[in-house]
Amino acid sequence: MSESTLVSEADVLDALREVIDPELDCNLVDLGLIYGVRVEPGNINVEMTLTTPGCPMHESLLAGVKTAISNLPGVKNVNVDLVWDPPWNPEMLSPEGRAQLGMFEF
Repeated sequence: MSESTLVSEADVLDALREVIDPELDCNLVDLGLIYGVRVEPGNINVEMTLTTPGCPMHESLLAGVKTAISNLPGVKNVNVDLVWDPPWNPEMLSPEGRAQLGMFEF
C-alpha cells in the first residue's frame, strides 16, 4: 500500500459516524464513545467505550464498528478495544450529539 492510499484517522472517524446507537439514534463519534484511533498500514486499532457496561447492543455496535472500518480501502485488520476508563458520561457528547439528543447548552 502506498503512502497516498493510507487511510487517515479522519477517514476512520467519518466511517464511524455511520454507526448509529439504535437506542439513542446518534452516531458513536458524536456520542463520545470513540476514545482513540490508531492507523497503521492495513491495520486500524480503535479504543472505545459504551454508554453503560450492561449495554444490550454491545455486540451489534462492535460489529458495526468493525464492518464500517473494514469497508475502507486498504484495511485488512480491525482491532477494537472496549475500555471502561474513563467511564462515559453525557459531557462526552459532541455539540452535534447534544443537538441530536435535544441536549442544548445555555
